[in-house]
This record gives sequence, C-alpha cells and structure tokens, in this order.
Amino acid sequence: MKPTRRQFLRVALTGAVALPLTGKALASSVLARRPQISLSDDLLLEELERAAFEFFWNEVHPATGLIMDKANANGSGSPGIASIAATGFGLTALCIGHERNYRPQSQIEQRVAKTLRFLAQDAQLEHGFLYHFVDPSNGKRVRTSEISPIDNSILLCGVLTCREYFQSGGIKRDATTIFNRVEWPWALNGGDTFALEWKPEHGFSHLRWDSYCESMMLYLLAIGSPTFPIPADCWRAVRRPKMVYGGKQYISSPAPLFVHQFSHAWFDFRDQHDDYANYFENSAVASHAHREFCAELGQKFPCYSGDVWGITASDSSAGYVAWGGPPLLGPIDGSLVPAAAAGSLPFTFRESMTALQNLRSQYGNQIWKKYGFVDAFNPLTGWASKYVLGIDVGISMLMAENARSQLVWNTFMRNTEASMAMERVGFLPDGFGVPLFA
Repeated sequence: MKPTRRQFLRVALTGAVALPLTGKALASSVLARRPQISLSDDLLLEELERAAFEFFWNEVHPATGLIMDKANANGSGSPGIASIAATGFGLTALCIGHERNYRPQSQIEQRVAKTLRFLAQDAQLEHGFLYHFVDPSNGKRVRTSEISPIDNSILLCGVLTCREYFQSGGIKRDATTIFNRVEWPWALNGGDTFALEWKPEHGFSHLRWDSYCESMMLYLLAIGSPTFPIPADCWRAVRRPKMVYGGKQYISSPAPLFVHQFSHAWFDFRDQHDDYANYFENSAVASHAHREFCAELGQKFPCYSGDVWGITASDSSAGYVAWGGPPLLGPIDGSLVPAAAAGSLPFTFRESMTALQNLRSQYGNQIWKKYGFVDAFNPLTGWASKYVLGIDVGISMLMAENARSQLVWNTFMRNTEASMAMERVGFLPDGFGVPLFA
C-alpha cells in the first residue's frame, strides 16, 4: 500500500523509523544525516552544552523565569534586561538539560512551569505578542523596545518544545494558552508579509519580513496557528533571492550567517522541500560558502582560515554589529564569533568541529569562560568580549544537541501545528516533485 503524504511528512519531520516498507528509503536518508561524532568531538560538545546550560540556569529572574539578554561571560552578573528571544532559547535549553541531567529533573521542570505560568498569566501583551526587551522582574517593556514578530517566534518555539517534552498538564495548558492567543494577522498590518516591528509611539514599521532569512519559523508558526492563522500564500509572498559565491548558488540575502541557522534549530527541514528549495541543503551550501569566504579573508586578516572561521552578528569592540558575508557585510576587522561555526554544526559538522576545536585549543582561557566561548574576540588586537549573548549561546547549544541526538528537532516536530503548517505550504519528501528553483 502506498504511504500517504502525511506519513511521508511525519518521517521527514520527526526522523521516526516505524514506517511502511515503502518508506524505508526515506528513513535511511534521515538517519544518514546524523554525523559521525568522535569521542573528542563529543567531549567538547558536552562541555559547550553544559556551559551554555549554566547561562540559562543562572541568568534568570527567579520570580518570572525570564532570561537575560546577555551576561558577563565569567558569570559575575548581567546588565539586567531580559529578552524574549533568549527566553525562548532558554526554555529549549531546559529541555536539553533535563534530558542530560544537568540539574535535578524536578527542579528543571519546576523552572519551566514557573516561566510558562508567568508568560501565560502576567506578561505585558499586545495582541498576544510580547515586547522584545523587558524588565526581568515583571515582563514589562523597557525603554523604547518594540514588538518583534521574529523574537516572539523564537519564544514560541521554546514554549512549544516544552509543551511536547514535558508531561505536566500545567505546562501543556500554559504553553497552549501562550501560543493560541497570538493574533498573527494583526502583525501583517494589511499586507501579505509581516511588518518588521510595532511600537505604540509610531505603529508598524514600513519595513517587512519579505525576503528569505530567519523568518521561516515566523511564517510557519503563523500558518499553523489553530486560532489566528494567516494564509498559506504568505509563505510564497516572501522573496527568495539567489546568492552565488565560489561557484555555489543558494537562496540568501546579504545577511549574517545566523539567518541560515535560527529556524533550523527547531524546524526539521531535512530530506524535504517546498516549491523553492530543500532548505537544509540550502543552509549547508550557505555555511560552506561562509567558510570559504572567511578563508579568502585570511589574505587580509591572517587569523581566518578554512580551519578557523566564523563571523555572524555579535558583540564587537564597538558594540553589537551585524557583520559577516559573503558578500562583505559590516566592518570586519579580524574578529571571530564562535557561534557562527557552532550554529552550523548540523550543516557542516566536520568543518564546524575543526573550527571549534581549534578555537578552544589555540586561544584557551582567553575566550573560554564559565558560560563557554565569549561572544566574540579579535586575535589580531587582543580584544575579547566580556559577554555572552543569550541568542548566540542558545543557537550554539541547540545546534550542538541536534547534531548529537536530534532531540530538539524530534521534540518540536511532534507539535501538530508545525507539521500541519509545513504541509499547508507544500513541503514534500525529496524525490516527490522538484523545487522550482533547483
């Protein structure tokens, strides 16, 4: 009997291996995506994940569970502003920490329950959305922070991961409340793509999330909403420009490398495609192109090479900078950002591990602190950030875990909203249909 489209999707999205006989080839393809991890690789990834967990466990407000946007890398405190994006990564990190016994499991579950209860009952909202930066003690907007659809999506991915991972009825109830109350069409502001942001003083930005980037998660969450969905045509309204570098062609705008990573931390795009691309393969090509771009930059900045690479939006000696490439983006000065290679672990496992091993061994305690790698450093000038950023610690930890066990993918993709959204926009297993832009 021929398996249904939904059976094929379930395999591609969860990595499940209990298939009809006709689905075995697809199961083997998914399993083949798991990298071969040596003992030394696993030890470094374990060290990285444990250190990242310490950030998410310690840099939190005890009353709300909201996680700080950044903190001193040595663990001596944070500037005191929470980020809903860091909180979304942190909620997922708590699932990983529970699985790996980084703290007593009952304590971790209690932390998750407290955070979700606060978000469900007490956080300041606008049409179901939270402000990007908030007071960690009460969840209220700080300074002139915006409502950011993409940062809300990162939070919701963490919320939905917890809903599937934990069995607690309270966690499941609060997570569902948080997700279902989001009024996604409001953030479209009359268009077919999302407005970049909203502020009460000015309303919606004229800029939009209308070109390929980390916003895949935003559109899929909204399309899969059971309460306030947006049309599936919004997925097709997003532009998908082509980038060519070193003979490699892939979908991308000029943007930092993280745009090819964030949605993939939760949504499992392996071995499937829509009308435009296999997005997992697209991110793999983008990661290889970025590594080659860094190696070419080695002619000007000798700290870069094919074995020591990685630049993405990060802290710098001049503050936060959205830099990277190709093409050249921002005032690149020889700084390295460990999260760039770590966030690409599922796509370029061997190349990423080589970079991380070299960073750890060559620069040692200069860049490795209580919470793992500092956010960025410049070996040519001796500058090293004092901080770690929650989103960079988060993408490093989640992608390390996906490379090791696929835990985040397999957990998050059990959400019916996620798989339903991917079906609605036309994802099919590789071998069924051909992407238009292949």
